[in-house]
Amino acid sequence: MFKGFRSFLLRGNVVDLAVGIVIGAAFTAVVTGFVTAFLTPLVGVAVGAVGDFTKEAFTVAGTAFPYGGFLNALISFVLVSAVIYFAVVLPVGKLQAKFDRPVAAEPAKVDCPQCLSRIPAAAVRCAHCTSEVAGQAGFPAQALQRG
Repeated sequence: MFKGFRSFLLRGNVVDLAVGIVIGAAFTAVVTGFVTAFLTPLVGVAVGAVGDFTKEAFTVAGTAFPYGGFLNALISFVLVSAVIYFAVVLPVGKLQAKFDRPVAAEPAKVDCPQCLSRIPAAAVRCAHCTSEVAGQAGFPAQALQRG
């Protein structure tokens, strides 16, 4: 039981995932700090709030709606998402496209006139019913030359 668990933990992709989560959490903290220290005060200046913008709220029927904290979190989310997309997703996608092998086109197929099975157009005999199909309607004449 523990042998299988150990092999699961020591697989490369599990360790890579764990490292990615830890780095992602640290990066999120950095972006949140940047938003709190620099962008939130700029938004506060734009809307006329002095000091801590995250405490800004509007009141409806005696209930306060603190929109400043939400805007702070929204800005952090957009920045983290943009950096992950442009620094990780796009480069990895381009790298994978560079190393992926092109898929070979499937050969043209036609129906066998005897059993109506799909067979390659260049076939001399049907793989299903073994009838000769070369030279018949819908089959190329060069198939006869392969003999």
